[in-house]
Amino acid sequence: MDETLHQLAGLLIGAVPTIVLFLIFVIFYRFVVYGPLMRVLDRRRERTEGAIEQAQAAIAAAEAKTQEYEARLRAARAEIFGARQQKLHVWNREREAAIAEAQQAANRRIAEGKSALQAESEAARRRVQAAADDLAERVLRAILPSGASPLGSAH
Repeated sequence: MDETLHQLAGLLIGAVPTIVLFLIFVIFYRFVVYGPLMRVLDRRRERTEGAIEQAQAAIAAAEAKTQEYEARLRAARAEIFGARQQKLHVWNREREAAIAEAQQAANRRIAEGKSALQAESEAARRRVQAAADDLAERVLRAILPSGASPLGSAH
């Protein structure tokens, strides 16, 4: 066993330069490659995160603008709808006024026509009555003797 330990000690002493060389290589790697690589990766991560934050800020600003534009669009649509409703209301009032005026004119024409028809009817009735009286008198004269008064002495 002693020999095994002696061989192991020899191997360990022979491995010391390799271990020292390995440690130097690790330290060299740490300062020359790993450190700058980590700094580059950190800067890259910061830039990426900064770009992501900027993109998120731009997205938030775009969403705010979109909401603002949508609000303006809704307000404009409401204004247009209100103006349209107001015009329709005005047009309906004008139409109703024109209809009422036309009805009044028609009612006046009907009243004038009725009164004219009544006047003509009355005149025709008087003419018919006068003609009937004249005809009755003629018939009576033709039937009665010439000395007798057809309707008494009033005529």
